[in-house]
Amino acid sequence: MTKDQAKKRIQKLKEVIAYHRYLYHVLDTQEISDAALDSLKHELKQLESEYPEFITPDSPTQRVGGVALEKFQKVKHKERMLSIEDVFSQPEFEQWVDRVKKYSGKKSVDFYYMTKIDGLAVSLIFENGFLIRAATRGDGRVGEDITLNAKTIESIPLTLRTPNEREIKQLKKEFATSPTLLTQLETLSGRIEVRGEIYIPKKDFDKLNASLKKKGEKTFANPRNLAAGSIRQLDPTITASRPLKFRAWHLADMGQKTQAEAMALLQMLGFKSAEGSQAGSINDVRLAFERMGRQREKIPYWIDGLVVRVDNLKVFYDLGVVGKTPRGIVAWKFAPEEATTVVEDVQWFVGRTGKLTPVALVKPTFIAGTTVTHATLHNADEIRRLGVKIGDTVILTKAGDIIPKITEVLKKMRTGNEKTIRVPQSCPMCGAPVIQKKNAVDYICSNKNCFSMEREKILYAARAFEIDGIGSRTIERFIQLGLLTSPVDLFRLQIDQISGLEGFGEVSGKKLVAEIQSKKKIRLSKFLTALSIEHVGETTADTLARHFGSIKSISNASIQDLQEAQDIGEVVARSVHRYFKDEDHQKLIEEYLQEGIEIAKQAITKRTLQGLTFVLTGTLEKITRGQAKEQIRNLGGNVSSSVSKKTNFVVVGSDPGSKYDKAKELGVKVLSEKEFLSKLSQ
Repeated sequence: MTKDQAKKRIQKLKEVIAYHRYLYHVLDTQEISDAALDSLKHELKQLESEYPEFITPDSPTQRVGGVALEKFQKVKHKERMLSIEDVFSQPEFEQWVDRVKKYSGKKSVDFYYMTKIDGLAVSLIFENGFLIRAATRGDGRVGEDITLNAKTIESIPLTLRTPNEREIKQLKKEFATSPTLLTQLETLSGRIEVRGEIYIPKKDFDKLNASLKKKGEKTFANPRNLAAGSIRQLDPTITASRPLKFRAWHLADMGQKTQAEAMALLQMLGFKSAEGSQAGSINDVRLAFERMGRQREKIPYWIDGLVVRVDNLKVFYDLGVVGKTPRGIVAWKFAPEEATTVVEDVQWFVGRTGKLTPVALVKPTFIAGTTVTHATLHNADEIRRLGVKIGDTVILTKAGDIIPKITEVLKKMRTGNEKTIRVPQSCPMCGAPVIQKKNAVDYICSNKNCFSMEREKILYAARAFEIDGIGSRTIERFIQLGLLTSPVDLFRLQIDQISGLEGFGEVSGKKLVAEIQSKKKIRLSKFLTALSIEHVGETTADTLARHFGSIKSISNASIQDLQEAQDIGEVVARSVHRYFKDEDHQKLIEEYLQEGIEIAKQAITKRTLQGLTFVLTGTLEKITRGQAKEQIRNLGGNVSSSVSKKTNFVVVGSDPGSKYDKAKELGVKVLSEKEFLSKLSQ
């Protein structure tokens, strides 16, 4: 075989293997046996071994390759991976529909529903048809690069599939697909993002657990945990050994008009998608929900409900986002699993703000795939509302299949030996008096230097600074040894202080100190999070950072100034103002600066585009379409997928599509890329 013949044979083998991958993993059918397909793969492997210059990243032989990673790299999502609001009953679902109609101004709305797969959400990025990156959801803005591991999953294509003429014809007939989108399907040019769920089928999960049990090894509680743990293995060969699958449920904007069209496109591009369908009414969705509930056990993968969204994508995106949740989508979950158990004791934990939280220790109970030993009681008011006592038999619920919660006390089961739960008068950690906050239900430790508060604040700061090499137990130990008294002490740790401790050698001591010292530069939003300001989590910290831009501006802001920031109410404003006027907190910030902490200023985001709607068409050269959308939304504007009389501006790049013609027809103002960027800078 000549070199040229080998090259052609390799290319043909890759095409045929990709074709049969699509049949098996997307269409659930086979034309040849597994043995025959394995033979083709074996031949490809041999040819590539003989002619390594013809090995390409999209070759099936490269699904498992490379050495194990030391750690996962962080990657920023072009567009946030948002969360979904949960509802658990038809009245709650109908309330969501009413809100959709109210904010969209529509009298009727069509829906698209699909199974809510119980797995790990990931983002896949394809460049000119080739898979270049896979990332976990992370915090929605920043995830972990899992590209090597994702490539080991057969149901994730390494290259996007080009639809055939018959499929294109059917697409045009069913959805009146735009010419621009059809052109992109033919060329697969540019960047295409697909999101979906990595999961493990029920039968494969049971088979793996049976094998582990036979070997005397630890089994897994549920497929979700196994899937998440498998995809986060630093060694991709371990991931490859696990029976992982992928189903897609989102396709970034390519010009599709509905979610139904997007799902059809996903299958054509080579993906198995989440099972779903269009629905024209609440009743249609209800019937689908009830049917899925009856068929739940027969579905080959775990689901915990239906995801229901507005089918029309223009309406969906125009509805916008509330906090971290799009208005146009909801998760209608099955009734949470319940079980009865006994409250054996109640412990009170002290958080970073000093708040005491009661946690019930319950008799170990298997529920929703996990063994539960603890359940939150939230606060003293919740204890009184439930009337719960130590020794009570209670109904335990995993709300949304996640958080264990006591929902009811079975008082008829009482024997008379139950004990009343009392709020401790002194802190369970430091012994200081416990006080109740004015006009609030919370009880707090009065000691600002409480050990538990110190530990939680330091741990919270370590997470904000992204110091991964130190955990809760190590921090607790360092506090006991006097090495840490405040979060800023993390940056004062010395190698000789650590290396002599049990469990730490010189190498591990150097490694920890080096990691901490490498994290001295921090974004303003992350620094605000690290300060543990009451009522200020990551989202609020990011809002404040975008509005004020610097730590100095925030510290000098009045309560009224703070309330001018988006979504900052009086309670949060007073808490932030009170924090920065406190002398101890001022000293803490000054100590951070003295230790060389660099707080990177963030560009102040004015909502200069408030109420304006933009449509993007064509290829932008100096900015990606995803970046353009993010900047528009950050400035308060809306992004639509189609042009109407309500559109304020159409941004036109090179090779614009029909949206440009529609803009001229309706008299909508057209902006060149240069004019658009100028408007953003204003």
